[in-house]
Amino acid sequence: MRQLTLFVLLLLFFPCQVLLAQATTADTWYLLKPARVFDGEKMHEGWQVLVKNNKIEAVGMMTNTPPQAQVVELPGTTLLPGLIEGHSHLLLHPYNETTWNDQVLKESRAERVARATVHARNTLLAGFTTIRDLGTEGAEYDDVGLKEAINKNIIPGPRMLIATKAIVATGSYGPKELSYEITTPIGAAEADGTDALIKEVRTQIGKGADLIKVYADYRWGLNKEAQPTFTVDELKKMVEVAASSGRPVVAHASTPEGMRRSILAGVSTIEHGDDATPEIYRLMKKNKVAFCPTLAAGDAITQYRGWKKGSEEEPERIKAKRKSFAAALDAGVTIVMGGDVGVFTHGDNAREMEMMVDYGMKPLEVLRSATSVNADAFGQGSSIGRIKTGLLADIIAVEGDPTKNISQIRKVKLVMKDGVVYKY
Repeated sequence: MRQLTLFVLLLLFFPCQVLLAQATTADTWYLLKPARVFDGEKMHEGWQVLVKNNKIEAVGMMTNTPPQAQVVELPGTTLLPGLIEGHSHLLLHPYNETTWNDQVLKESRAERVARATVHARNTLLAGFTTIRDLGTEGAEYDDVGLKEAINKNIIPGPRMLIATKAIVATGSYGPKELSYEITTPIGAAEADGTDALIKEVRTQIGKGADLIKVYADYRWGLNKEAQPTFTVDELKKMVEVAASSGRPVVAHASTPEGMRRSILAGVSTIEHGDDATPEIYRLMKKNKVAFCPTLAAGDAITQYRGWKKGSEEEPERIKAKRKSFAAALDAGVTIVMGGDVGVFTHGDNAREMEMMVDYGMKPLEVLRSATSVNADAFGQGSSIGRIKTGLLADIIAVEGDPTKNISQIRKVKLVMKDGVVYKY
């Protein structure tokens, strides 16, 4: 008890620094005692979790535990696997603070990395112990260094699966606010045709990408409407080259044709999918392509443009997104949780989970989406995403029961990543 009291006092005065600096040759044991445990798939009343070093040692009703285990009492809480954010941009911050164009054109990369260290900490303390970061948006390969700084315990932050520079077709992406006579930085990597795309994919892999992101469509059509950017053959070649190194390709796609080409090419996930049709969702289901709807991004952008949510009728864009999301649910598509955070505030990742419930998913399904479903869809199911013996000790606790009220996911009482407590 004296050890636990000292441990809590250290947390109060030195919440992250002390724990990051822990160095001991002895095994570290924790016995976590919540009211209930959501294991990534089901809820279990009265379960406890035993952690040894950075792994989950045992789960369930405990009778015999090591005497040296530090007992962490969590009355009234739900223990869950660390949440997984499926679509993040740590090197961006909300567009109502600074527009995307100005972030790319006017903010130094040093400033953007400095901001990202704060974003990483806020994300972790909100209970998101893993993120899929889908593009540096003009910050080159700075996500590689950010990931390494977290892995080396230089800064606190979530595990990162990184895409480095997204791949775009020449002429499709921005910024484009300056005269066409002025060469400006591009917020992604331009490449066209088989040879150039092969080289770009391999370059990104060599620089440290865990996955490849491609813009299968973008707002480069007449009158700036979204139109496809790459052919099916070009997309297939990117998927083929990435797959040869064991990496997936994810596709930004909002148009039916951009989605169709991406699905046929073999991408692992579709991001956004705003204008998807029931036929497209059936094709996704058939080809086992998961869907990341990013509901919160569209909601945030619409509010930035003047919509007063709660006091004004929903704009057509929001109504269409509701209808599209409902069609995805009806089709039985695998839905991964990811909000495109960076468009809105890092640490407010739960906003997407709340909107998924508002748009028709059951809270239990949303919790699965943010844990075991994301882990499996991102190829990480053997190490994270579940409270299960042998998996990494990425564990959080929240007040109450989020299967009854998803907003309880915001009331984080405990954050453990890799067996280290960052919040208690």
